[in-house]
Amino acid sequence: MKKSKMRSEASTSSNNSNRKGETVVGDCGTCRSSCGYCKSSGRTSITHGLWAYSVTVDDYQDLLDRGWRRSGSFLYKPDMERTCCPSYTIRLRASDFAPSKEQRRVSRRMQRFLDGAMDVEKKSVELIKDPSTSNCNKVSSSVENNSLSHNNEENNKEEEILQFLSGQIDNAVQLCIVSGQFLSGIQLPKASVKKVSQAKRKLLVEGMENLLYTSNIAFQLAATLNRAQLAEKDVQQIRVFGQSIEDTGPSPKIIAAKLASSLIQPAETSGLSIRACNGHLNFYSAMKQASLDEDVHIGTVSKESAKTCESKGRCLKNSSEHPQAKRHKLQIRLKRSSFDPQEFELYRQYQIKVHNDKPDQVTETSYRRFLVDSPLVFVPPSGDDTVPPCGFGSFHQQYLIDDRLVAVGVIDILPRCLSSKYLFWDPDYAFLSLGKYSALQEISWVKENQTHCPTLQYYYLGYYIHSCRKMRYKAAYHPSELLCPLRYQWVPYDIARPLLDRKPYVVLSDFASLQNESSPCISENVMGCQHDDIGQGDSNDVRMDYDYDDETLDPESESDDDEPDTETSRQTVGVEDGDISNIVIRGQGTRVRYKDIQRVFGPIQRRSLESQLRKYMKVVGAELSERMVYALGSYL
Repeated sequence: MKKSKMRSEASTSSNNSNRKGETVVGDCGTCRSSCGYCKSSGRTSITHGLWAYSVTVDDYQDLLDRGWRRSGSFLYKPDMERTCCPSYTIRLRASDFAPSKEQRRVSRRMQRFLDGAMDVEKKSVELIKDPSTSNCNKVSSSVENNSLSHNNEENNKEEEILQFLSGQIDNAVQLCIVSGQFLSGIQLPKASVKKVSQAKRKLLVEGMENLLYTSNIAFQLAATLNRAQLAEKDVQQIRVFGQSIEDTGPSPKIIAAKLASSLIQPAETSGLSIRACNGHLNFYSAMKQASLDEDVHIGTVSKESAKTCESKGRCLKNSSEHPQAKRHKLQIRLKRSSFDPQEFELYRQYQIKVHNDKPDQVTETSYRRFLVDSPLVFVPPSGDDTVPPCGFGSFHQQYLIDDRLVAVGVIDILPRCLSSKYLFWDPDYAFLSLGKYSALQEISWVKENQTHCPTLQYYYLGYYIHSCRKMRYKAAYHPSELLCPLRYQWVPYDIARPLLDRKPYVVLSDFASLQNESSPCISENVMGCQHDDIGQGDSNDVRMDYDYDDETLDPESESDDDEPDTETSRQTVGVEDGDISNIVIRGQGTRVRYKDIQRVFGPIQRRSLESQLRKYMKVVGAELSERMVYALGSYL
C-alpha cells in the first residue's frame, strides 16, 4: 500500500508536460572526497555524482525523493552502504508541523525584539543650562512626589538588565556550539547573572570596586560538557594517547575566556565591561567613579541636590523619564538566485566568524559555484493553481532588519516542496537564533502557498546524519520522516531513530513493514527516545545549517568507475528493474534512445558503456533514466 502511494506521488510531477525545458546530465560516476561531517583524514565520503547542465523542477523533485541533493550544478547521492556518514533525506509535512517549546520561544524572542522590548535602554542624563532657577524647583518637586514610581521602575530596569545579560551569555554559548568549540546535541544549562551587592563590593580586593554583576555559568557548562563526553558510547574513540577525556575536558577558566571574548560588544552596549576571572564572568561599570546604582538612582533627585543645582544655575534632567521603545522593522524578500555583492559579504563574514574558515578560502568563485549557480529550469507562475506566485526554481530569501541584510536562506521551490539548502547570517544577530527562525518562516511559507499550489505540501531539510550530532537538530521539526535508502519509502523519524541508534545504515522500509507485528517492542523503544539531545543546532540555526556540508563535494574527486558494481549486486531486493535500451542519449546534437545507436559501438566500448548505463539507471531509477537526457562525455 505504501509503495503504491509513493509511486503515484513520484509520478505526479512527470505528468506536467506543459512545463518547458529538459534535464541534461553528465555522469561523473562514483566520487570519493573528504567528509565534512566526521572530518576523517581520508577520502571516506563516497557518492555517485552527476553534472547537471539543466534540470527541470519536476525531475529534481523526483531526484530528491530518491536521495539526491545538489551543490550548485553538481548532483550527488551518497553510497549509503559504503560512505562513512550515511545521509538520509529528511522532510516534514508543513500542515502537520507541531512547534516545540523552544521553537515557539524563538518566535516570541523575535517579536519582542521587533517591538523594542529586548532593548536595554540606558538612561542618559543631560546637564543643561537654565537661567530660571524655578525650573529646578519644579523638577525637584516632581521627582520627590513620584519617588515611589521611580523605585519601581528602577527594580524593573535592574531585572531587565539581568535578563539581557543572561540572554547574551546564552547566545555566546550557541555561537560556540555552532563553531564547534562546544559539544553539540546536548542540553546545556541556561545562564544566570546575579547582582553584586554594595556590601560585598566593599570586601573585594582593590580594583574590584566597580564589579556590578557576575555569573558562574562556566562552571556549570564545564561539568555538563565533561559528563556528556564521558557518556559517549564509544569510549575508545575519545581517548587521546591513553589519556581519558576527564583530563582533556574544557575547564571553567577556558570556557569563561571563550564566552567573555564574544560578550565584549553586548556588554559595551549596556555601558559595562566584561572580564573572565577564575572561571567567573564579571561585569564592571565602564566608568571608574560611577556605578549602575548611581545611574539607576539618578532620577530620584533629593531636595538637597536640587538646591545645589539651583545655586549653580543648572538642573539635572532625565532624558529618558518616559523612554520610547526602539522598534525594529523586519522585511523578508524572495528573489531568484543571482550573485549579490552584499549577500557575498555577509556569507564571507559568516563563514569566517562562525565556521572559522580562513579568509583566502572564502572566494567569490567558490560562493558562486556553491550557492548561486543552479541548473534548475525556472517555471513562471501560471495562474491555474499549479505554480505558486513566485514560480518554481532556485531562490534566495533575504531577511533585513532596519534595512540591514542579516540573513539569507538559499532554497529551491519545487512542485511538492520547499527544499532548504543553506542559511548564512550576521553573527551580530546570533541572539535571534536566525537559523531556527528562518526554518519556521519557510515552513509557514509552504502552508501559505498551498492555496496557490495544492501539491506544495512538504518542507525538506536536506540530509539527516544520525552519526553527526550537529545534524540531529533537524529532527526537532516534528513530525519528520526519513527516506528509506533502498525502496525510497518515507518512514517516521520516531520509528527510524531506535534503528539508527544501533547502526548507521538501515533499510528503513524493512522495519516499517514489520512495525505492526512487533508494535509493543517498537512502542517501547520510541517512547524511550525523547529529543533530549537535539535543538541545539542554530545553523545553521543552520541553517537549518542549514546544509553547509554540500560544499565539501567536488565533481572532480577521484573516480572509482573501474570498481565492480557492488551497489547493483547488493541492492536487488525490492528495487524496480528497467531496460537500459530506453535511456535517452545525447550525442552530436541529437537525442536518441540507446537501443537506436547501440550497434555503432564496438564490443569493448559497448560493454563499458552498458555497465555505466546500468549504474546510472540504478541510482536515478528506471523512470527518470528514460525521461532525463544522458550526455555522453566523448561528445561534449
